[in-house]
Amino acid sequence: MDNGRVAGRRVAGAGAGGGAGASVPGGGGEPGGGGAPDGGGDLAAVPGLPELDRRVSGCRACPRLVAWREEVARVKRAAFRDQDYWGRPVPGFGGGDARLAVVGLAPAAHGGNRTGRMFTGDASGEVLYAAMHAVGLANQPEAVSRDDGLRLLGARITAPVKCAPPDNKPTPAERDTCRPWLERELTLLRPTLRAVVVLGGFGWQSLLPALTAHWTVPSPRPRFAHGARVELPASDGGPPLVLHGCYHVSRRNTQTGLLTVAMVEEVLSRAKADAGLGAEPGAGSPG
Repeated sequence: MDNGRVAGRRVAGAGAGGGAGASVPGGGGEPGGGGAPDGGGDLAAVPGLPELDRRVSGCRACPRLVAWREEVARVKRAAFRDQDYWGRPVPGFGGGDARLAVVGLAPAAHGGNRTGRMFTGDASGEVLYAAMHAVGLANQPEAVSRDDGLRLLGARITAPVKCAPPDNKPTPAERDTCRPWLERELTLLRPTLRAVVVLGGFGWQSLLPALTAHWTVPSPRPRFAHGARVELPASDGGPPLVLHGCYHVSRRNTQTGLLTVAMVEEVLSRAKADAGLGAEPGAGSPG
């Protein structure tokens, strides 16, 4: 996991909570205030995911995250010295008619922050995409760059925080500032979305408040656990949504044996069935 340092030095403002209370430039308020993120404008007027993704990639709402992602992109890891880093927020990946969503934490500093696509070019993605391919949710098991030919089948991958954070730990204020992006993404997916696989406790706790526009989240809120399955009734007259918990596909979890590819495949298979995507590999619409 990326440890919050670049070439032996910590980026300015990367301490815990640094920049969390700063004003959102052009965003109309403080981080966590519930307004549109920087560059988002009126998100309710965004007609589709391509436009939403375009706006996401221009957001500069959180000073600490902006400083970190851009420092990482300048300094680079030695193995990727000859590559141009994305160095911006990373939008979701997959089709606008997805029936299944996978929700992570945030892009990795030298993964999505480098390649510009969720879970692409890092160890976590190796596990996730191999499992998605095995159960028929992706056309190939590898994810190395945005132009590698990877397509998701009936699925979309996103995260509650769109920028790579130091130490892989966004602050609560950064998470809340980013929430309107996720809320609009879920609204645009609402006509088809039937199931969500959430990777890790941070993603689980971040997702639940974003669901309340369309589904009823019980009180007390359901707790995260690997293998958890929670059906949320609709609050808007539409179909319910089924949440599935899965340990995050981080290097730490897979190297310690807490999580295996087979475990990820099992959760994805259950979620795929709940999403109505069928049992055969390749079912679903391409994303």
